[in-house]
Amino acid sequence: MESTSSMDQQEPGADNPRPREPSPERLLQLGMGFWASKTLLSAVELGVFSCLATGTRDAAALTEALGLHPRSALDFLDALVALNLLEREDGKYRNTPDAELFLDVAKPGYVGGLLEMANARLYPFWGHLTEALRTGLPQNEAKGGGNPFDAMYRDEHKLRGFLRAMSGVSLGTAKAIAQQFPWHNYSTFIDIGAAQGALPVQVALAHPHLRGGGFDLPVVGPVFEEYVASHNLQDRLHFYPGDFFKEECPSADVLVMGHILHDWDLGQKLELLAKCYASLPPGGCLIVYDAVIDDDRRRNAFGLLMSLNMLIETPGGFDYTGAQCREWMQEVGFKQIRVEPLTGPDSMVIGTR
Repeated sequence: MESTSSMDQQEPGADNPRPREPSPERLLQLGMGFWASKTLLSAVELGVFSCLATGTRDAAALTEALGLHPRSALDFLDALVALNLLEREDGKYRNTPDAELFLDVAKPGYVGGLLEMANARLYPFWGHLTEALRTGLPQNEAKGGGNPFDAMYRDEHKLRGFLRAMSGVSLGTAKAIAQQFPWHNYSTFIDIGAAQGALPVQVALAHPHLRGGGFDLPVVGPVFEEYVASHNLQDRLHFYPGDFFKEECPSADVLVMGHILHDWDLGQKLELLAKCYASLPPGGCLIVYDAVIDDDRRRNAFGLLMSLNMLIETPGGFDYTGAQCREWMQEVGFKQIRVEPLTGPDSMVIGTR
């Protein structure tokens, strides 16, 4: 019979893996993660990926086209290669497939609007996360109090950038909702807090029988209408102006509220859910989607970090688990509530009146 000591001396294998030695590597990589993040954000700001969408270029041509100083231009470009954002062959650079599709401003799948906002706004605000954790107060333009969106909505340039960013973060999820939800059972829908209109457009493109639109503050109207018209959907999608805390929500068979509920404190969340319930006909549905945190609060790191972003950005907003959202929806009257995963960290919570 083999002794315990001889068993202890076996080489590690599939049945006897060697315990991982503690290492600081992952901790250092995580702690210095802002290096990679800011490199990508600066590349978007400089237009690297849109520049390369027109064809490959060598380092000298890129340096000139982007207005880079020669001191670190090569390090910058090769860092983008190492981060799998660019490819380099025979001294010439080109976009990776993901960067080509999603980071070229001229393409419909462009998600750089969100990264532009992250670079211009969120990056400096997150430098004050420790203060936010100690005080519970937002660290953005509204640091002194008041509505966190007022500063953006008063400035047309900032507003358009914000709305475009919302389209970037919502586009993949909008396409998933257009495919997953049983839209054939309904005729009309309204997106509550529609921003530029990414979700209404994707749903309308996928389901020609549907008519609907978006509900948002009046200042958003021209941006929404331009975006809808660019997809030739102006005959089926209309803008409904209003403030969802001051007016009733427009009525439709299906109401959608995406990346909205997490902006507000618990009392405001319940108020919005109750308003949606009141505006739905019997049998109508509400779809709420966000980076819904898993019920164990262990896996959806993006959802948890997004909740910290709500600390930075809002007086009382926070992200939530599927179980919490089901409980809130049930409290205001919804039935047959279910949670369905979408793309990436997003899930939708569906309730029926």
